[in-house]
Amino acid sequence: MKASYKKYTLDFKVPSGTSRGVMTQKETWFLILRDGNNFGIGECGILRGLSVDDRPDYEAQLAWACDNVHLGKDGLMNHLKAYPSIQFGVEQAFLSVNAKNPFELFPSDFTRKEAPIPINGLIWMGDVAFMLKQLEQKLKDGFPCIKMKIGAIDFEKELSILKSIRENFSPGEIELRVDANGAFSPNEAMEKLEMLSNFHIHSIEQPIKAGQWEEMAKLCEKTPLPIALDEELIGVFNVTEKEKLLQTIQPQYIILKPSLVGGIQGSGEWMDLAEKQHIGWWITSALESNIGLNAIAQYTYSLNTKMPQGLGTGSLYTNNIESPLEVSGGQLFYRQSKKWNMELIGKICT
Repeated sequence: MKASYKKYTLDFKVPSGTSRGVMTQKETWFLILRDGNNFGIGECGILRGLSVDDRPDYEAQLAWACDNVHLGKDGLMNHLKAYPSIQFGVEQAFLSVNAKNPFELFPSDFTRKEAPIPINGLIWMGDVAFMLKQLEQKLKDGFPCIKMKIGAIDFEKELSILKSIRENFSPGEIELRVDANGAFSPNEAMEKLEMLSNFHIHSIEQPIKAGQWEEMAKLCEKTPLPIALDEELIGVFNVTEKEKLLQTIQPQYIILKPSLVGGIQGSGEWMDLAEKQHIGWWITSALESNIGLNAIAQYTYSLNTKMPQGLGTGSLYTNNIESPLEVSGGQLFYRQSKKWNMELIGKICT
């Protein structure tokens, strides 16, 4: 078996804002395997400034993985514990090279019968006019679940947007989720949670910055709306430490981004631990191209979860790899009539 890797830069259609800044481009890396006539591809979706493996030796680790592909998936995974996005790329590439169809990693009704996955519609941060324009489009597109990023503009203005949604749509019509990306200070968080709870919010992601376990535990104990941990899970590799985190904080939900938590293997560990403690979970993509999103979507469908997942990021880029993935009516489909852009994939793999 031979392995190689290739860097690819994704360009956003519209600059996309979070509380950590505005993104116009997203770097990603593809891991390519060849075994005789079989071909496999996986995406190592690093998020600069957020991924725990955002380190100077990242490319060197990719090169090491290619040079040592003879160790097999398990051998590479064990060595790459500190590089969760490369772990996920390795998992995808081995599933891909061993599959009958290199893009069908988890055969199911999702890939073969167009069974959909319910997803949330994402509202990016920006000024009020920009956020309302996105909201209008998501509602028009038929999303029954809206996720709004908050914490970058005036909080009162964000509340007014949520209020306007609730004046027109009941909780039974539109499920509202918010993502603070750690924007609140511990001193103000509870007051803001109480204000948000007036709008029947399903959950809030990461109200305060990660690493403040005791403060987060206090919030989760007394919160008027469910709290979901997101960034909190990044960089926690040891199963014992994962269990300790969940036992200490006792969140209502955790959010799993395979590229940030060690792929399928890492996500599965978090899920098992969460379910033992009656903590809910859902899966979210982390701005991967359609290669990574395809793997996450197929894996997610295999878990038989009915909650809306965070998998609607495939249409963000001008130069994404065309694929059968399609969002329609607030759901993600794998369309039989659509094909992968093999010409672009061929260029990436040479």
